[in-house]
Amino acid sequence: MINTLKIYHELSETMGEQSAKKLAEVIGAMYEELLNTVTKKDFDGLKDIVKDLVDVQKRTEVKVEELTEAQRETQKEVGRLDKAMLELAEAQKRTEIKVGELAEAQRETQKEVGRLDRAMQELAEAQRRTEIEIQKLSKGLDETRGEVGGLSKSMGYAFENEAYRSLPAVLKEKYGIAVKERIIRAEIGGGEINIFCKAERDVFEELDEKASAVENEYGKIEIVRLLITHYATKGFMKKAKENGVIVVQSFEW
Repeated sequence: MINTLKIYHELSETMGEQSAKKLAEVIGAMYEELLNTVTKKDFDGLKDIVKDLVDVQKRTEVKVEELTEAQRETQKEVGRLDKAMLELAEAQKRTEIKVGELAEAQRETQKEVGRLDRAMQELAEAQRRTEIEIQKLSKGLDETRGEVGGLSKSMGYAFENEAYRSLPAVLKEKYGIAVKERIIRAEIGGGEINIFCKAERDVFEELDEKASAVENEYGKIEIVRLLITHYATKGFMKKAKENGVIVVQSFEW
C-alpha cells in the first residue's frame, strides 16, 4: 500500500503545504484505483507521470516565486513612480503659484506702464506748451532788445554829447592833457570813433609840478619820479630816462 503521508512530507519540502496535501491525496486515490485496474507496467508509467507532474509543479512554483519577486520589484518601482508623481504634482503646484505671481506682477507692470505712458503724454503736452511760451518770450525779448538797443543808442549819443562839453576841462585838470581841437565823432578805417580830437600831454611837466608840491610840503628831500603804465614806447622810455623818471610797465610785476 502506498504511504501518502510520506509523499505529503516529501512534497511539502518543495511546495506549499496545501499543494502537497492535495497532490498526495490525488496520488493515494489514483493508487487505490490502479491496484484494481492497472498492470505493473501501467503503474510504472503512472509513476513517471506523477514524477513529471511533481517536476512541473516545482518549475511552476519557481516561476511563481520569480513572478512574486518581479511583482515586489514592480511594486517598489510603482512606489518610486508614485513618489515621483507626488513630487511632480507638488512642483506643478509651486509652478502654478509662481505663474500666478508672475501674472499678477505682469498686470502691475502693465498698470505702471500705463501710468508712465500717461505721464509721458502729459510731459509732452507740457513741453509743447513750454515751447509755445518760450517762443512768445523770445519774440518779446527780441522786441525788448530792440527797444533797449534804441534807448541805449539814444542815451549813448546824449552821453557823448555831454562828454564833448565836459571832457576838455577834466582831461586838463586831472591828466594834464590839453585838447587842441574840438572833440568830434569820426569814422576812421571803416570804424566809428566816438571821441576823437587832437591834444597834447606833458607827463614829465606834470611830474615836476607834483614834485614841487611835495617839496613845498616836506622841504628839500629826495623825490623819486615814478610812472606806472601798461605799456610805454621806446621813444617815451628814452625821454623818461632823460628826465630822470622811472617807468614801470604792468607786465614787469
